[in-house]
Amino acid sequence: MTEAGKRLRLGKIFRRDGRALIIAMDHAGEGGPVPGLENPRETIRKVIEGGADAIMTNFGVIREFHDLMEGRVATLLRLDGGISKFGQFGAKINQLYTVEDAVKIGADGVIVYGLLGVPCEIDSLTILAKVAEECEEWGMPLAAEVLPPSSTAENVAVAARIGSEYGADMIKTYYTGSPESFKEVTGTCPIPVLIAGGPKMATGRDIVQTVKGMLDAGGKGVFFGRNTWQYKDPTAIVRAIHMVMHEGATVDEAVKGLPE
Repeated sequence: MTEAGKRLRLGKIFRRDGRALIIAMDHAGEGGPVPGLENPRETIRKVIEGGADAIMTNFGVIREFHDLMEGRVATLLRLDGGISKFGQFGAKINQLYTVEDAVKIGADGVIVYGLLGVPCEIDSLTILAKVAEECEEWGMPLAAEVLPPSSTAENVAVAARIGSEYGADMIKTYYTGSPESFKEVTGTCPIPVLIAGGPKMATGRDIVQTVKGMLDAGGKGVFFGRNTWQYKDPTAIVRAIHMVMHEGATVDEAVKGLPE
């Protein structure tokens, strides 16, 4: 029964093409009302309108805005953290919520870090292993946000493989900059690899071209945050990503009409 439950939840996150357009909205848990997330309800409405498949966020957002998301978009709950903008990232990390908490709040998946090459690496990987075991018990999909010290293809490939070996169902990690280099990551990781948005990109074309490069290399989707809800028109950029990811559009077709 737990395997059936996991398949059902994964089917809400990933479309039939095996790809997922996930909006990352966990930033305010560390940084407070960062630009673009001052009004979560409005941001959620805009990205859903653009065609997001899922939203990855914090406990309070799912609890407060479930009425807007249920039946329209899948949700993934961030389970770990304990770091604020006033602390030192990578110094310490804790598991804040359990997989049972995610089940109770109605989440379709969970995510934890795999922070590599920092002081809290052992704690982070221990949490990842523990959560993977809990996910098997509850039939809950697990995303591992594995972050190596740099985004070289070699480092990202190692990180992605570690996340899969620890029991994740999908990987969130850095894009390595080109389809050729990113194939080194997808080619050695047996589970879906999705990319983080990273720093804010200069143009909408840059965002969409990054998505196309990831797909050409065998990647299965994105966890994009500021490159969606800090864009001039969040609905428009999510729609453009959706066109390339799920509709087979070219970059030129997808970026037509984007504000720059």
